[in-house]
Amino acid sequence: MSDFDSTASTPAPTGHRPSKRRRVYDDSEASTPRYSSPDELGDHKPHRSSKLKTRQDLGSRRRSRSSDGSVDELDHTYHGRNRSRSSSTDSHRSSHSSPDALSPPVYKPLKLNYKQKFILKGHRKGVAQVRFSPDGRWIASCSADSTIKIWDAVTGKHMRTLEGHLAGVSTIAWSPDSNTIASGSDDKTIRLWHRATGKPYPAPLLGHHNYVYSLAFSPKGNMLVSGSYDEAVFLWDLRARRLMRSLPAHSDPVGGVDFIRDGTLVCSCSTDGLTRVWDTATGQCLRTLVHEDNAPVTTVRFSPNGRYILAFTLDSCIRLWDYVSGTCKKTYQGHVNKKYSLGGAFGVGGPEGFIVSGSEDGDIVFWDVRTKDMVQKVSGHEGVVLWVDTCPGVSGKVVSGGLDGTVRIWVDVNEDEVDSGVNGVNAAPVDADATEDEPMEEVKVENGDELDTLRETSVDREATRERELEASPEPMDED
Repeated sequence: MSDFDSTASTPAPTGHRPSKRRRVYDDSEASTPRYSSPDELGDHKPHRSSKLKTRQDLGSRRRSRSSDGSVDELDHTYHGRNRSRSSSTDSHRSSHSSPDALSPPVYKPLKLNYKQKFILKGHRKGVAQVRFSPDGRWIASCSADSTIKIWDAVTGKHMRTLEGHLAGVSTIAWSPDSNTIASGSDDKTIRLWHRATGKPYPAPLLGHHNYVYSLAFSPKGNMLVSGSYDEAVFLWDLRARRLMRSLPAHSDPVGGVDFIRDGTLVCSCSTDGLTRVWDTATGQCLRTLVHEDNAPVTTVRFSPNGRYILAFTLDSCIRLWDYVSGTCKKTYQGHVNKKYSLGGAFGVGGPEGFIVSGSEDGDIVFWDVRTKDMVQKVSGHEGVVLWVDTCPGVSGKVVSGGLDGTVRIWVDVNEDEVDSGVNGVNAAPVDADATEDEPMEEVKVENGDELDTLRETSVDREATRERELEASPEPMDED
């Protein structure tokens, strides 16, 4: 179970919530328990319906937990849970335990040591997005060169190239079964691809009137949400292959969209500075989040437990929002993000959680989710790192893509492994057919070409015509 799903890694919600909000969300066992305590929110097991609990029970439960998101109270809650769970064990071996063994454990700061393992070359222009498949076996990358490439996440081997778009590809998404890839392009179309064959589905999804900039599958794989420069958010029925709902979401281009883990909600963001939460069944806007600085929001992601939204903004900040209460819980700083639409992800390092993002200075930055401390900064790309993703499961791998046209895989290693060259760290480059037993540092599939300033969100539109010819996204206006 991920640490994002416990109070040790996720801030607790604050304040009392009006009971009317309960009517907005589905209260079935399949829905995300957005009004429960962080402990319940973090549990991947279906939560019990609130109909079976009295308000007094809920009130007493909440009073027994942290009333705000402070680290001290989160620590207290975490230690209390540990003590209660281990009480029987402690009593059994109390005669063999020292007095120090009874003291609560001290929170250990997150320690990461990511090193570059693979360099995957092949794209001829900048890489806009990179995504691990849900099963962790594959990596997909998309580029302004109008192609999508699939790589083996274990060996770094190039598997196939998907071609068919008439302009640069800005966004990709994996289906939950890891067998289908959706791609959005500057040619205003959305295409679906068979991963195993590399062949596209018969007809693209048409409807957007400008660049398609962000995509996300629903957890069941039956719906797709898309965001576009036409300022709209579309919900697609993939079984019927038709547009299900059009949401007039924003007053500026939509930079990011995402589904919550149970599929009942969608979030979207825009350079108008707003992040919005939508009911997928009704299309109703349930919440609008806006920071007092009103910085353009370029990317949004739900937390793994569905309780928070991570928003990337052009003021070099990443904010963690409690969308139920409408409050910003954490702000992560230390990277550079003033001009480009950058992406990042949640990850797990040992027992603790982290947030990782690219940076315009070429670095990849890691933060401790709880403390907001920057725990590591690594470099390798030449130029802007546009997107970073984390591998599902326990492997801890991270993949990045940037304007230099390369895809890079990073692994978390200890100092002993670094010294001995284990896991491909400090290994000599070998050919693309290398396996995990023959570690490699660089995989060359094709020769790279000129870089492209993909996903640029500058404040002027002077280079619009030139960028359209180069199949790269149109710059955004700033309010």
